[in-house]
Amino acid sequence: MATVLANLHPEDTVYGQVGDSSVPLRFSPIADEYKVLRERAAVLDLSGHRLIEVTGAAAIDFAQRVLARDVEYLTSERCMMSLVLDESGQVVDQVLAFGRENGLLLESSCGAGTRLIEHLREHNDEDVEITDRSRELTVLGLEGPYAWGVVGRLIDGELASLPFESVVDTDWNGIDIIFARTGFTGEYGYQMIVPREAAPELWRQSIEHAGAAGQEALELAMLEVRQPIPRHEVTDGTSVLEIGANWLVDITKDAFVGKEAVLQALESGQGRRTVGFTGGSVPAPGTRVLAGGHDVGEVVHAVHSVGLDATLGLVRVDADLAAAGLEFTVDGAEVTTLTSPYIVPKSWSIPII
Repeated sequence: MATVLANLHPEDTVYGQVGDSSVPLRFSPIADEYKVLRERAAVLDLSGHRLIEVTGAAAIDFAQRVLARDVEYLTSERCMMSLVLDESGQVVDQVLAFGRENGLLLESSCGAGTRLIEHLREHNDEDVEITDRSRELTVLGLEGPYAWGVVGRLIDGELASLPFESVVDTDWNGIDIIFARTGFTGEYGYQMIVPREAAPELWRQSIEHAGAAGQEALELAMLEVRQPIPRHEVTDGTSVLEIGANWLVDITKDAFVGKEAVLQALESGQGRRTVGFTGGSVPAPGTRVLAGGHDVGEVVHAVHSVGLDATLGLVRVDADLAAAGLEFTVDGAEVTTLTSPYIVPKSWSIPII
């Protein structure tokens, strides 16, 4: 799916195919976009996130079964992040679930909407309605230490100080929108779910107060605070525990798809674990990790961090080696494991005023 905002992006915007979506990877040099996101406010084209509505009398029962976190009491004023798993405990997607009066609205991760909706329909034993709303609605994001100021200038200053994961149905320029306090990067973050026909004007007005940041800058900032990035971290055969995303699963729920596999992984304690590292050049995923000359794991994902001015990445290693301060050899270079967050967001020291 292509972004509805493509004709408003700069001519030299670099696009890339992420799953089922063509998304802007960068509008300008990544260092510039990163600086905007970490020091000021960035507007994000999140049209690669599909919006899937689940409605019907049994919508909540269905959502309880297919989402790994407890959404039984998710009201229309709240949203939460959750994993969606298959029967073997493998990650299908990581979603943002919005409570709605007549069910839920699920926002997929970037490029994963087709896989998510197929999974939901495959498991629809409750005869609920599953509707792809992405032809009607799209998502714009605002992130950064001063993103709250942009919210005030665009919509309403009172919305800037909403509690985290709060949702408000409001209007912008007379148009109904869903506004949420969210965030992927550790900075102040907000999302605006708007009709597709209204998105271009909202983008134009947002750009007057914030710089644009593409998928590469967003994912770098996410990595720096260890926010999961499913498309980079989920590999065949890895459990939720190995990925390090067990905080997105509620094993106290009575039942959900994949629960037995998750419990087995937790009880066995087997498998590898994921930990951050820095050092060396940027290795490709799958590059072997050595400790004392022995193969102990592999690189999951790595990039050049603008904030650290060094390589930053994730390795999946033997469980007893998943700790900060250890030295490994990756692609012939010495690297050091880290504790997260790897960058302290500026928003942590800036109050909303």
